[in-house]
Amino acid sequence: MALGSSMAAGPGIAPRAPGSPRTAGRSARNYPHLVAAALGLDLVDVTYSGATTAHVLSESQRGAPPQIHALDGSETLVTVTIGGNDAGYVPMLFAAGLPRPVRRVPLLGARLRELLDPSARYLALAETGAALVEVGREIRRRAPHATVLFVDYLTLLPATGPAPPLRGADLTLGRHIAATLEQLTADAAKATGCGLVPAAEASRNHHAWSGTPWTTLPSLPIPGRPAPLHPNADGMRAVADLVVAAAA
Repeated sequence: MALGSSMAAGPGIAPRAPGSPRTAGRSARNYPHLVAAALGLDLVDVTYSGATTAHVLSESQRGAPPQIHALDGSETLVTVTIGGNDAGYVPMLFAAGLPRPVRRVPLLGARLRELLDPSARYLALAETGAALVEVGREIRRRAPHATVLFVDYLTLLPATGPAPPLRGADLTLGRHIAATLEQLTADAAKATGCGLVPAAEASRNHHAWSGTPWTTLPSLPIPGRPAPLHPNADGMRAVADLVVAAAA
């Protein structure tokens, strides 16, 4: 069983998972599909691009029921990658990559400024920690016999140095969000008796600006290509290998 957001769904990595909603951005080569094939498991993949912890626990998303409802207690392995949208992580980086005059556009500019406001991001992160713990507890309650693995986010940003078009305070904020999400995910896994797959740590040298990236650079979305600031096919394969090792 795979739960989570676009970092697990794999938007733009062809081909699309058969029968999946187009809005889910669910790839047939995302890490859940690769793990299931490697371990010989039947897969139920309810990952959905844009999902928050609320969409996992209690809220429908574009007509899809809360992801947790897919669990029935028969699961052998459950993976979950979630929390980034609660914190506004990728939206914040996307906003930071836009030309600065866009921040003054009516309505849109207000949203961009909110995403780039450190105080707003810090508050969102504070709320994300408790939500991740609730996700872990509810998965453990509904799938008591399963191995449950939190899979954290692949590293997007270099630890130091430039990452154009991101710069200055925006880049610093993005690094802070990434580091905090990594720690909150580890804390939630420990607090709820779940395992942790440290994709962020494993991908430090494979950030989007590296010579061997596992994620994509900021840009405008291009049909048929992995979504900007998301895993590419190599990244999904790397995460799948980590999950298989953790589940062994």
